[in-house]
Amino acid sequence: MLQTRLTSDRDARPLDMPGLVELLSQSSSRPRYAYMILDLIAKIAGPNGSAGPLVVEGGSAIPIREWLCDALVPMGSSYPRRMALANRVRQEMEAAGTLPQNPADAEREIDAEVRTRVRASGKTNVSRAVSDLVRAGILHRHYQGYRVDHHNRGGQRQAVYTLSPAARKLLRAGEVRPSPPQQRQGSLAFG
Repeated sequence: MLQTRLTSDRDARPLDMPGLVELLSQSSSRPRYAYMILDLIAKIAGPNGSAGPLVVEGGSAIPIREWLCDALVPMGSSYPRRMALANRVRQEMEAAGTLPQNPADAEREIDAEVRTRVRASGKTNVSRAVSDLVRAGILHRHYQGYRVDHHNRGGQRQAVYTLSPAARKLLRAGEVRPSPPQQRQGSLAFG
């Protein structure tokens, strides 16, 4: 197993953003994708750095892997492969006789089937990226669910991702937070 440390080699300083990018480039075959996944997890993580097993959005709760897939879907919507998939789905539905006659209904059905297929392959991509992040020591993964918490999936358990303390500090430091209003002593307020 690849052993990495969350410190940069430069003067043994704590990990900084260039060090994180370097670590991702060494531990992942798709470092940009892994960084996007890491950033999304950091944005929804709670105060303890954990995200999952469910993400509540629009009043419904979905598993975190599906939420991550859905969050990244817009990035690939204009790719020729996505357009080819939509054409293939249209042809399959026409051949099966399941394509609605109304053009608007047909487009909704095609879009829904494309989303289903993209989500299925996207969950695999998310899992690979998360495995790269776990191998790099940036993220920890366990499964939580119906019966017991466990480090292996199965038994109706869903993934929970937890940022390492160094990654949490680094990624939270980049967030823009409104600063509290400062009061100056000795000044007079005129109203």
